[in-house]
Amino acid sequence: MTTKELHLQTTQLNLSISLPSSKSISNRALILNALAYSPYDIQNLSDCDDTSVTVKALDSNDTTFDIGAAGTAMRFLTAFLAKTCGEWVITGSERMRNRPIKLLVDALNSLGAKIEYLEKEGFPPLKIYGSALMGGEISLNGGVSSQYISALMMVAPMMVNGLKIKLEGDVISVPYIQMTMTMMKEYGVDVTFVNNEIDVRPQTYKPIQFKVESDWSAASYWYEVLAIAGAGEVFLQGLYQNSSQGDSKVAELFEQLGVKSTYQTEGVQLTASGKYVSRFEYDFVNQPDLAQTFAVCCCAKGIPFVFSGVQSLKIKETDRVAALIAELAKFGYQLHEPQHGQLAWDGTQVPVSSEVPSVKTYEDHRMAMAFAPLALIQPIIIEEPNVVSKSYPRFWEDLELID
Repeated sequence: MTTKELHLQTTQLNLSISLPSSKSISNRALILNALAYSPYDIQNLSDCDDTSVTVKALDSNDTTFDIGAAGTAMRFLTAFLAKTCGEWVITGSERMRNRPIKLLVDALNSLGAKIEYLEKEGFPPLKIYGSALMGGEISLNGGVSSQYISALMMVAPMMVNGLKIKLEGDVISVPYIQMTMTMMKEYGVDVTFVNNEIDVRPQTYKPIQFKVESDWSAASYWYEVLAIAGAGEVFLQGLYQNSSQGDSKVAELFEQLGVKSTYQTEGVQLTASGKYVSRFEYDFVNQPDLAQTFAVCCCAKGIPFVFSGVQSLKIKETDRVAALIAELAKFGYQLHEPQHGQLAWDGTQVPVSSEVPSVKTYEDHRMAMAFAPLALIQPIIIEEPNVVSKSYPRFWEDLELID
């Protein structure tokens, strides 16, 4: 096991950070570029693991693809390969082979695909017999993963009869569905999304020159750093106020935790305001990837919280609710799960060992990055720090700019 010991000391931050490109946008752009048979290279493409495995798969002449721990790649490529003539196998890490994909496979099979499980029913690895998809109408549970929905949406224009998706129940991560719709429209495909019904007619994608913006999810860790430091400024390059990324909500939310955002031509300026709430409540159903950042930050600042809408965290890279409860306990913070889909802290902190806490990362990049800012308060150890390469390969180098 590799570890990284951190102890960050600063009285006032003054940083300029070049953020990584958006992983969410990059992975969608790769699929859309391929579906458009585009001759153009995507500009400012992310260099993270999740994007790299998608690039490798799309550029490969192989018929077997190991996408490691990249959940987005697994969902998007499963749909893409289902409509691509040939016989394919797609697999991943041990954790990936225990992440459910039945909802997507069932949907694709009902639309004319032929996909089989090679090991455990409902989970990768998959054997995909790619061919033309008929399409039609399906109903999906909107409360599981928006990546299933986005995967189907992107291949929908290629289906003989197009595709209508009726989303049932509470729909989570709506901004990610809207991001997919916006990007499809940029590539020349019309999509309607009204009253939880998505309609995509048979159409043809048009090649375009596309540039990926910086990643708002990655920005959240710098908001957290400044909130915990409590003084100074951080400039984040390449972010836009009118972003299609749902996690751009982080700018508004962190006003409650003492960070003000000012938008400029080249990015956003963060300034410590010193003003923060005594209690934080929020429904993360549309921004689940921000939950870890806010849980750690609220604990560090002594702000009790109640989160709802975090049910999808249980099927991410790890069970993020359980992981947060376990790892924050090492710092004395006693979190609990009032009911399914919730996470809370009432402010209770108990004495802990005098040893430097060692944070387990569970093969989850967001665990490493969300906990790292605690090093502004006390020394900590991050286990398997290289996990950040999944979305933010330069994170540790950027964090060293604080010293």
